[in-house]
Amino acid sequence: MARVDYLNDPNAPKANSIAVAVSVFIQDDDGRILMIRRTDNDLYSIPGGQLELGETLAQAAVREVREETGIECEVTGVIGLYSNPNHVIAYDDGEVRQEFSICFRAKQLRGNLRTSSESKEVLWLDCGQLESVKIHPSTMLRLRHAQEERDDVYFS
Repeated sequence: MARVDYLNDPNAPKANSIAVAVSVFIQDDDGRILMIRRTDNDLYSIPGGQLELGETLAQAAVREVREETGIECEVTGVIGLYSNPNHVIAYDDGEVRQEFSICFRAKQLRGNLRTSSESKEVLWLDCGQLESVKIHPSTMLRLRHAQEERDDVYFS
């Protein structure tokens, strides 16, 4: 399913749904960030996805990382809560979702990088390379907050 992210766009379609989503920031021992290149919009992002019935937020985060990257992880904290009504995500089935996402910090436990139906590329990216790949501004905000290692949780 294809998707288009709109941020602060007056011509964006109106939201018709909201769903709980998670995203996960993981760095390896060298400080590189676990990133995927999404199949639905061709943008680089941190792993993440929608909460499923019967699981906790942390379980959703671990599952999404495993499904999209092949990496097993453990959630260690919360970076932020993101609910910008000016960020909507339009899917080709007609759903237009208002953003609502919890971004977690996690540590890698084991696993080998692999792609999935949701990730056409999986890589460890040096912080200095973030500007060289195409990343949506909403993801860049999460990356910035994660790298700041704030004492408090961001919320919007």
